[in-house]
Amino acid sequence: MLLLRSMRFHLFARTGSSPAGPLPLQSPQLWHTFHAGPWLSSSASSKELLMKLRRKTGYSFVNCKKALDTCGGDLKQAESWLHEQAQKEGWSKAAKLHGRKTKEGLIGLLQEENTTVLVEVNCETDFVSRNLKFQQLVQQVALGTMLHCQSLKDQLSTYSKGFLNSSELSELPAGPEREGSLKDQLALAIGKLGENMILKRAAWVKVPTGFYVGSYVHGATHSPSLHNLVLGKYGALVVCETSECKVNLEDLGRRLGQHVVGMAPLSVGSLDDEPGGEAETKMLSQPYLLDPSITLGQYVQPQGVSVVDFVRFECGEGEEAAEAE
Repeated sequence: MLLLRSMRFHLFARTGSSPAGPLPLQSPQLWHTFHAGPWLSSSASSKELLMKLRRKTGYSFVNCKKALDTCGGDLKQAESWLHEQAQKEGWSKAAKLHGRKTKEGLIGLLQEENTTVLVEVNCETDFVSRNLKFQQLVQQVALGTMLHCQSLKDQLSTYSKGFLNSSELSELPAGPEREGSLKDQLALAIGKLGENMILKRAAWVKVPTGFYVGSYVHGATHSPSLHNLVLGKYGALVVCETSECKVNLEDLGRRLGQHVVGMAPLSVGSLDDEPGGEAETKMLSQPYLLDPSITLGQYVQPQGVSVVDFVRFECGEGEEAAEAE
């Protein structure tokens, strides 16, 4: 009996088969590869794909792995799938959060050559307004507005100014590196940050030779990825006309922007306006913010420039007025 068992054992070891029962699976690892799909045939390459997708999209490892599983290891399809899922989640959250007050947020100011744009994006809390993902949304809105302005083929003999309301701003294309519109980027941000947000408004100014746009943002911080984008709670653009090239226009423009932010004029007025009374809301007859002993007109006149227009944004100012009513 012992001899018979020994013979059966040696026969099984040599042939890899059992005289009784089905042939066993050769390797659990091969079974896993067969059922998990070809993208997992090499653990090293699968990890590399996972890391690459994670770095490219910023989504969690769990979601990236799920995307690769769903798309059979196709990196491009997995990226599209992740964006689609995030979009659905963002729109769902946006619908749930709609109507919640958005008094916080940021003003974004972007200047490129002869075009300057000012945008406002609102959120619920100051905490979220300091989040990098929210600041990236403001940057995307500013870039989208800038591209829109640059696409307008104006033959400028004087300056031009325009405004975009919330719905107009939302429909602008997101730009060459992003799919869809700005409202799609808004939904993604809402999905990631979990607060109600709105693309409030935008303004733009384009100037020809002989004009200059001064600008100022209060409490300014620069965008970490776009050096000429400035973020803050208040912003102002001041359009000046000058007959000669001035070396100190940037400093002058910044001072005029500071005045607009601090004194909140309603119109430019003229150098002939007398200070006081209704003239207190006219920019040129207001006491100059940095030297109240003179009017702004008295400060500007010796500088050789004429102030012709301005734009002032204060973050959340419309929300506060609506709440007061």
